[in-house]
Amino acid sequence: MFFNKKPIDFLAIGDIAIDAFIRLENASVHCNLDREGCELCVAFGQKIPYKSGNIIYATGNASNAAIAATRLGLTVAIVTNLGDDKNGKDCLATLNKEKISIDYANVHKNAATNFNYVLWYEDERTILVRHEPYERVLPVFVKPKWIYLSSIGADSEKYHQEILKYLETNPEVKLAFQPGTFQFLMGLEKLLPFIRRAEVFACNREEAKKLLGLHEDGAEAVRQLRNLGVKNVIVTAGASGAYFGFEDGIFFMPNYPNSQPAVERTGAGDAYAATFVAALILGKTSREAALWAPINARSVVQFVGAHEGLLTRPALEALLVKAPSDYRPQKIN
Repeated sequence: MFFNKKPIDFLAIGDIAIDAFIRLENASVHCNLDREGCELCVAFGQKIPYKSGNIIYATGNASNAAIAATRLGLTVAIVTNLGDDKNGKDCLATLNKEKISIDYANVHKNAATNFNYVLWYEDERTILVRHEPYERVLPVFVKPKWIYLSSIGADSEKYHQEILKYLETNPEVKLAFQPGTFQFLMGLEKLLPFIRRAEVFACNREEAKKLLGLHEDGAEAVRQLRNLGVKNVIVTAGASGAYFGFEDGIFFMPNYPNSQPAVERTGAGDAYAATFVAALILGKTSREAALWAPINARSVVQFVGAHEGLLTRPALEALLVKAPSDYRPQKIN
């Protein structure tokens, strides 16, 4: 509602949801020896007490990224689908408050808005997701500088083809691609046209391994994704840091130092990727953008949910000034 004809810096495309956080106390985590394939375990067939509950509106990768970008000073709009229920209205109100254009939000009559349950235990979360089966149609929108494509529900291949056609007919529009759960299930072959078109591709290490069929670390995933034609590749590795692929090589980027333990990690990857893209739009180089991304992700994990910790540009730059001398991309090869 903010700018029908104003140029758009950052157009997010993806599903929106509500996250209901349930903080568990009586649970346990069982992992393999390599700390992968972990499972959250609770007593079966029992009443399980929980510590607290929180509801956060307008979540989902695309919405989280849009809020990150607008707080950093960009002109932002979102293409999304939601129901005409109270949850949908509350999501739109949240976006409106963040000064994100909702002109291209498709509100479906007599439909529900996506609703997720987030099982929060210690500093990690397991998310029970549901994407409503909307009839998605790409609207006509003001041409943006960048499209940020992220999580969309199943049965959306036709919709993806509409997006791809738009990208093919508008080569000057840059693409950032951060696939979601159902997009990864489409498989590498169907995602290749988007990956090859992307100026920025972002995912976490586990997603990259599954997508590419790898057992190696994040650096090899970055190398293979760069070989597919992506200019900037981000593969995050949680508390370990992240791997970047730029035109001049592969780099490891440490996390921004933080003396406080993480509270909860929902939205950290969205903040990381969206902040990198926002920095590029604001004129930063890839290496400079790599300095911005971990700072916003570090802030997000200090709060519950994906939004509260997202920083403004002055707040982010104030933390960057305080960074230690070894806080920089470290070339691997």
